[in-house]
Amino acid sequence: MKKIITTPHAPAPIGPYNQAVLNGNMLYTSGQIAIDPRTGNLVTDDIKTETKLVMENLKAILTEAGMTFENVLKSTIFISDMHNFAAINEVYASYFNEATAPARETVEVANLPKFVNVEISVVASL
Repeated sequence: MKKIITTPHAPAPIGPYNQAVLNGNMLYTSGQIAIDPRTGNLVTDDIKTETKLVMENLKAILTEAGMTFENVLKSTIFISDMHNFAAINEVYASYFNEATAPARETVEVANLPKFVNVEISVVASL
């Protein structure tokens, strides 16, 4: 049974989608970008700050679904410049236990929504 997951602690969708969908014990999040959910403003001052806000937005969605980053099975990272990979990876890694970290792919793309530098989505399971 499909259940829509929504929290005011992550940015509202900017299109016809939801923050996340829980189907059975599987959670699928939409890609999160660095929108501050309190103000609605983009935060792209530097790549580490931007990535931290993306991860905090994902954390808020996971929390709303009764999960943590330990429940994440797979993540997808889209970045606009592969030269930012090390800085993004440093922040991303701080949210996971390396021994139990999820599967992942990181893909460089030409553009992202609102021309941000990083977008991340996750799949998690209870």
